[in-house]
Amino acid sequence: MDDRAIVELYHRREERAIAETDQKYGGLCHSIALGLLGDREDAEECVNDTWHAAWNRMPPDWPQSLGAFLGRITRNLSISRWRREHAQKRYDGIELLLSELEDCVPAPGTVEETLERRQLGRAISAWLDGLEEGDRRIFLRRYWYGDAVKDLAAEAGQGANALAQRLLRLRKGLRAFLESEGVEL
Repeated sequence: MDDRAIVELYHRREERAIAETDQKYGGLCHSIALGLLGDREDAEECVNDTWHAAWNRMPPDWPQSLGAFLGRITRNLSISRWRREHAQKRYDGIELLLSELEDCVPAPGTVEETLERRQLGRAISAWLDGLEEGDRRIFLRRYWYGDAVKDLAAEAGQGANALAQRLLRLRKGLRAFLESEGVEL
């Protein structure tokens, strides 16, 4: 079933929408949640919460890309869950992942910064579009899906240290691009 038909099911409040969504995007959402949380049960709960959130947001939302819409919900729910469960603990998984990006992507805190998020999103998309396919894939798999450096390195056929250096160069490139676009860091 295509995305538009699935979204129409949500708008007609047909429960079949959830089954169709799970069949088409369940694997993607599980992959995102598991990559960030590292626990199958927690990932399953986040995916179920994603279906619930999608049900509550459609209507009024008509997402242009259902996969991106669901992936974003899953990612945000997974990060929130991780933070809640690790509030008192020091853990280098997702904390390391987020800290790697904090020096090149500003965190919104004020109303003005919140309004500038769209500009930031467009700038990051433009930067990603300018990357070679391999660099774009590695960057997204690391910082969107939360894949481990060692796993990415093994798939890329290079050492973990070499891949970490490649990611460092990409982050520096992102920072320089955002600064050239006038984004305050």
